[in-house]
Amino acid sequence: MPLGLGTERVENLLMTLFADKTIVRLDRDSTKLKGSLERYLSDINDGKADIILGTQMLAKGHHFSQVTLVAMLDVDSGLFSVDFHAAEKLAQLIVQVSGRAGRELKPGKVILQTRQPEHPLLLTLIQRGYKAFAKTALHERKDALLPPFSYHALLRVQASDADLAKQFLNTVINLANEIHNREAKHYSDILGPVPAPMARRAGMYRFQMLFQSQKRQNLHKLLDLLLPEIYKINRNNSLFWSLDIDPVDLF
Repeated sequence: MPLGLGTERVENLLMTLFADKTIVRLDRDSTKLKGSLERYLSDINDGKADIILGTQMLAKGHHFSQVTLVAMLDVDSGLFSVDFHAAEKLAQLIVQVSGRAGRELKPGKVILQTRQPEHPLLLTLIQRGYKAFAKTALHERKDALLPPFSYHALLRVQASDADLAKQFLNTVINLANEIHNREAKHYSDILGPVPAPMARRAGMYRFQMLFQSQKRQNLHKLLDLLLPEIYKINRNNSLFWSLDIDPVDLF
């Protein structure tokens, strides 16, 4: 099966391959009508579904007593993401999804679709479990000075004009450098500005900038001095910004 297919396209492929099977698709589109999710779950638990297809919503909190085989598509997106949290979230999802298979007396099996079957983190998770994976991931973060061994604040900007967003963030960089010079102290490294991983959404261009410091008090000292200056920047109504302290993702 090709990588990167959406659930509807996967459903169409499964219908071709397993024409005699009943397929239930659970995602945001198929469950948007009131009561539809409950109806689908009831059909599944009553044994009326042969194949269940869905997004991450399938992994959490559902008990499917007859499920014995679980397949996860395109796990590489979690191994090679620009967001350093991605591998951790992937490992948690694999553990959760694995819990959907073989929940009662029947044995279960999990299949992962990947082009990187020898990836060290993936092998550690599969062969040695989540605790060993977490230990390895923490060592990698320590070497790279990533949280929890440093502290982050993410400044996100979106605007109808890309140059306007970049100009705003460059102004913020200049203000931060002025503070560093005035205080004669380097409180935080500044990474960016760069386009957001989803660079355009709903007609808006999205950029971001990361503040990183090994001491939380230094990061907050800079932000305490910087935020009043940011509010003074002239901007029109087509630009919006937000500051995320300890961001859980970089999107």
